[in-house]
Amino acid sequence: MRTAEPPVAEPYAPMPEDWQRALAVVAHPDDLEYGPACAVAAWTAAGREVVYVMVTRGQAGMDTMEPRDAARIREQEELQAAGLVGVKEVEFLDHQDGSIEYGLSLRRDIAAAIRRHRPEILVTLNFHERWRSGDWNSPDHRHVGRALLDAAGDAGNRWVFPELAEAGLEPWKGVRYAAVGGSPLAGHAVDVTGFLDQGVAALEAHRSYLDYLGPDHPMADARAFLEKKVRTFGERFGGTPAIAFELIGV
Repeated sequence: MRTAEPPVAEPYAPMPEDWQRALAVVAHPDDLEYGPACAVAAWTAAGREVVYVMVTRGQAGMDTMEPRDAARIREQEELQAAGLVGVKEVEFLDHQDGSIEYGLSLRRDIAAAIRRHRPEILVTLNFHERWRSGDWNSPDHRHVGRALLDAAGDAGNRWVFPELAEAGLEPWKGVRYAAVGGSPLAGHAVDVTGFLDQGVAALEAHRSYLDYLGPDHPMADARAFLEKKVRTFGERFGGTPAIAFELIGV
């Protein structure tokens, strides 16, 4: 009796390129640097504008460092990392790291950011219950991603959070889709040929957290980690180094 062959994964489709402004919203400093920042480097090199919004300052990320010190250090590391891939503006919403709550406050803050920056594409990190590996995802990631998708609709509705319009933030209906990095449901990819070094430098900017992970952690070696990632994604993208995204219409 013959054993069934494992299914062959479908090739990734190219990400749409008919856009100019993106807003990346994630829970923590360094979330984008574990892959999506390589794509950001490619986008900014092509003349596109990308703004980062960090929901927290990563203050609860290292139990060897007091939260106040961690927040200050990780903020500076994120500003450096963003600059290395061509991002000129980074905002921090100051929700509490480790205990982000899905709810109206988070939706309002993200909707306000969308109205401020008026993007066509949103970028975030995997918000599904599990990672590709099957490991359980953190509540911060799950809550931020879901709130972002809901806030995309809130940003365009004058009667949701009307105080935003009263403060001068007029509704914005121009968001077309969200690109979710690290998603187990990814079906699209971005060619990052020539941008790996920028991505590695951006991840290495998070020296405090990488050192905290220790040398035996698979993510502690920024170059090896990202080289493996773009090579693996590239196997479904014509052999070209790539970063994969799940694309969701919003």
